[in-house]
Amino acid sequence: MTRIHLACVAAALVLAGLSGCSSEAGNSNSPAIELLNVSYDPTRELWKAINYAFTAKHEKEAGQALNIRVTHAGSSSQARSVIEGLEADVVTLAMWTDTDAVARAGLIDAGWESELPNNALPYSSTIVFVVRKGNPKQIQDWPDLLKQGVEIITPNPKTSGNGKLSFLAAWGAALDRGGSEADALAYVTELFKHVPVLDSGARAATVTFAQKKIGDVHLTWENEARLEVQEAQGELEIVYPSASILAEPLVAVVDANVKRHGTADIAREYLEFLYTEEAQEIIARNYYRPSKEAILAKHKEDFPEIRLFRISAVAKDWADAHARYFAEGAVFDKISEGSRGEQ
Repeated sequence: MTRIHLACVAAALVLAGLSGCSSEAGNSNSPAIELLNVSYDPTRELWKAINYAFTAKHEKEAGQALNIRVTHAGSSSQARSVIEGLEADVVTLAMWTDTDAVARAGLIDAGWESELPNNALPYSSTIVFVVRKGNPKQIQDWPDLLKQGVEIITPNPKTSGNGKLSFLAAWGAALDRGGSEADALAYVTELFKHVPVLDSGARAATVTFAQKKIGDVHLTWENEARLEVQEAQGELEIVYPSASILAEPLVAVVDANVKRHGTADIAREYLEFLYTEEAQEIIARNYYRPSKEAILAKHKEDFPEIRLFRISAVAKDWADAHARYFAEGAVFDKISEGSRGEQ
């Protein structure tokens, strides 16, 4: 069964509240400690590998069995689930705004970004293109997405971190080419007219593009693109645009929950493990850009050069980007309303 077929099964399990990547160490006689990691859509392979390594380490050093469950869905949907009562010990979401929403709900203590190394950013990523074999529509850079007849697959920015980042990457790329704010708005408005379906999350969009064979180009996370192309066995190719956004999926302990669960120490140890050389190697092998420069340099062949612009290129910060582009009645809603009005 392929990863993408497994994704379909996992998506069904999400709806049943049973989704996840479970890793349990050991033969300890003590009851296993349990952690729940609430993550975003395309991190299944990453956390399966990380959890295997961390539970083995914890079992060896502490003699205590550990069971880590992981749930996956669109990042904003996951944040809402935690706010509404999903008992996450840690959140490893796609967007700063999603983690901030959990913090503003009173579940994460103030100053959470400074509680972990590198401002709680163990790895980064970006948005790239996946195209059909031979790149028949000759998609090389952002302007090519607006060619007549090109269909674009990207998830819904209202529910998905991938969707938000694709939107922001497109907007920023228009500015990067010397365009004005009005030019960026016109470009992104036209881009979404080329999107035939908005899936709720990154992995669902992968299924739409790779399995259902809808669309000519898929805007997706760099790591998801690599897995998607590997799975397709020559039927898909990656195209790196000249510029794209620096994606910053921060991680945090959900303080209110770990205090109730008695898991504060192990939850913090789990997230601190992400900065070790062992975990940074796992991160790189799963095609996320590790925060340790030495590990990133070691894997430079896996991460082609691309000009990465920060959120400051399109907004004051991540909070401002959410308010400006994705809040109720903001730019994306207006674009969507305009598209519906033309139908």
